[in-house]
Order: sequence, then structure tokens, then C-alpha cells
Amino acid sequence: MREGAPEIAARHAAGVDLWRAGRAEEAVPLIEEALEGCLVGLGESDPATLTVAGNLGAICFSAGAWQRGLDLLAASVGDRTRTFGPSDPRTLTAVDALATAYRVVGRIDEAVELSERVAAARSETLGPSHPDTLTSRLGHALARAASGDVEPALALLAAALHDAERRYGPRHEHVIALRANLAGCLALLGRPAEATAELQRATADAAALLGRGHPETEALFADLAHAHDRSWFFSIGRMAEVNRDRG
Repeated sequence: MREGAPEIAARHAAGVDLWRAGRAEEAVPLIEEALEGCLVGLGESDPATLTVAGNLGAICFSAGAWQRGLDLLAASVGDRTRTFGPSDPRTLTAVDALATAYRVVGRIDEAVELSERVAAARSETLGPSHPDTLTSRLGHALARAASGDVEPALALLAAALHDAERRYGPRHEHVIALRANLAGCLALLGRPAEATAELQRATADAAALLGRGHPETEALFADLAHAHDRSWFFSIGRMAEVNRDRG
């Protein structure tokens, strides 16, 4: 296994790169092969194995194999809880990914419960402005919005945006994501002028940070063109995704 470890790690990294590039279907077989190598050489409870297994769940979900992805993500939560404990950062990463997946498939009550748990735990251990905490706070707000609690979601986003902008300034990926989704909540609440103003800031900052032709920038400009159409924002979650494990 020691001789094959670099190849397995390279296969896993190549799969994650494909996933990040929006080619999740191509990434799945690479991650499957990497996981098989980890299971044979390291065992099912090794941290590297658990990282690859968690990423396989998220990649399958991104590739459209939703049920398989959900099953793998739920198994990842269970495996990490048994191995690391419920409050370990690696376990919380898996829980956060499962919460996001639940929100996407409409299991909103579960998404709200899990995302709230992770946001609280990360705020306590990492601080409110840590990137992982901001990801969780955004996920919790989106889950609340998806449940119909748009006003509370707006308050959660406003608080997280304040903390993020104070820490990182306006041209930061988390600040842009929070501002864009805050604008979506404003649109849902029938406040198009405020939504437009926030989206204009988000698109300008995204263009400066990512470039005008970046897919996320283009998506934000599309949102800006529909700021007066509440139905455009029903599937809220711009720049939010199932978490990738960096372990």
C-alpha cells in the first residue's frame, strides 16, 4: 500500500479537480478506484479512507445520483461519528454536506436541524467569521428560507454578512455568496429595489474577484436581470454547494 499510496492520492486529487471543474460524472470512477485502494490498504476507519468516502458521496450527488449520494453522505456521518466523535471538525464537515444535500432534495426539516447544529458548533470552536463557519451559517439560512421562514433567514444572512465583510472585506467569495443570497431573500419578500442594490454590489465584486466571464459571475448577472421576479429566486442558493472535504 505504501508503494501505491501516491497513485491513489493522485487519482483522488484528479477526481476532485474534475468535480470542481463541473465534471462530476467523470470524477466518480476515479474516486471509486481511490476508495477501493484505501479500503484494501488502509481499512475502513482510516482518516484517508473516510475523506475519500465522503467525497464520493458528494460527487455522486453532484453527478445527479441523488439517492446514492445521500446514502453515502449519511454513511460518512455515521462512520466519522464513530471514529472521531460527533464534535470533531471532520465529522461536522460530513454533517454539513448531508444538510446541504437534504436541502437540495427537499428534506427541509432535516436540513434545518443539521445545518443549525453545525453552524452553532463551528461558531463556538472556530469563531463566527471562520470560512467553514460562514459556509455553515449560509447553509442554515438557506435551509430556513427553503422552509418558508424567509424573514429569519434574511436576519441570519445579514448577521453573517456583517461578520464576513468586517473580517475579509467585500471582495471575498464568502461575502459575495452571503450578499447574493441575502438579495434573493429580499426578492422573495417583495423588496426588489433592495434586492437589486445588493445584487449590483455582489456582481461587481464577483467580476473583480473572479472575472466577468466566470460562471458564478454570469449567474449573478442573470439574477440581477430578474431581481423583480420573485419566482426566479424560489430555488435559493447561489454560490452554495455540497461541501468538499479538504482533509
